[in-house]
Amino acid sequence: MAGNQGEQRTRRRLSTGERREQLLSVGARLFSESPYDDVWIEQVAEIAGVSRGLLYHYFPTKRDFFAAVVERESERMLRMTAAVPGVPVREQLAAGLDAYLEYVRAHAHGYRAFHRADAAGDQAVRRVYRRALAAQERQILAALAADPEFGPLAAGRPELKLAVRGWLAFTTAVCLEWLRGFELTREQVRDLCARALLGVLAP
Repeated sequence: MAGNQGEQRTRRRLSTGERREQLLSVGARLFSESPYDDVWIEQVAEIAGVSRGLLYHYFPTKRDFFAAVVERESERMLRMTAAVPGVPVREQLAAGLDAYLEYVRAHAHGYRAFHRADAAGDQAVRRVYRRALAAQERQILAALAADPEFGPLAAGRPELKLAVRGWLAFTTAVCLEWLRGFELTREQVRDLCARALLGVLAP
């Protein structure tokens, strides 16, 4: 019996990286389900089965914790929307959106938590969120500028930055509704978002 308890303790002993990831996963779920002000960092410690002291060791304040949740999801989204050098944007669009929508579905809590950040009362958290969206915007604009088809069009269109920002907001709204149970397949959502971007890019 004592041996079994020892084995259980060993199994529960996580590395620093694993423990941090576990805490961020719990936080993403709580922040996706409740407004920022309604989430207590003590809840995270309780659900994760760690002491509050250990949680505060990783994240000294609630702001630090939520900012880390937002940054984690931002990094994931930037990886999902990264352009493949040398492949035309039009060819990448369907595959890129497919991968992005799979990410949205697989990490629904994190995705919702990320997009709740702009509604958080904490200005520092909102700045983290806006920096993350700006990075997505820059990544898309850079891919368009380097594209043989869209690059020449983009060069003479100062409104394109605003159009891409609007498309990101549109895509976010569509994805959040889809997660709420809107009856569309992933392929239908993908095609809707692709048509919206191609419409924005049309001269």
